[in-house]
Amino acid sequence: MKRSIGLWQLSGFSFTSLLGTVLHFLYEWSNEAVWVAPFSGVNESTWEHMKLLFWATFAFAVIQSFFFKDTKGFWCVKLRGIALGLILIPVIFYTYNGVVAKSPDWINIAIFYIAAGVAYAFEARLFYSDAMECRSSGAAFVTLCIIGITFGVFTFITPEIGIFRDPMTGGYGI
Repeated sequence: MKRSIGLWQLSGFSFTSLLGTVLHFLYEWSNEAVWVAPFSGVNESTWEHMKLLFWATFAFAVIQSFFFKDTKGFWCVKLRGIALGLILIPVIFYTYNGVVAKSPDWINIAIFYIAAGVAYAFEARLFYSDAMECRSSGAAFVTLCIIGITFGVFTFITPEIGIFRDPMTGGYGI
């Protein structure tokens, strides 16, 4: 299995890139269907871009889990990788914008792909490492589910703080 980890992670990055891009537009394409909103971008806020990364990486993790059944700590690795990607999006975005004031759209798009690429590379490193500590893979999976629920809830009940603010409209959530 270790020999194919790199291929799996490259496939995951490709899957995440494609699905994340589709999810970015899905809410609009569905004529703003409410059932699509928890899984897709409903505005251009940083939070919504984090949501795209989460659902695309989590969907791939579910698929990958069927092939990594015997991999000790699989969900712990995925939790750490997804968390890293989710943290990188606002860190890179706000750091870059703090330096240059406003970033062009292509930079904002690149941030999503950079975060996904770093997350999958980090996961590959953890999969290759035999020193990976995992107390409870089940708890890691439950934590990912709670993160998913949080993305869904905050789509409809959106806190009025900066990370949730749509820079295009100044609004929050839907």
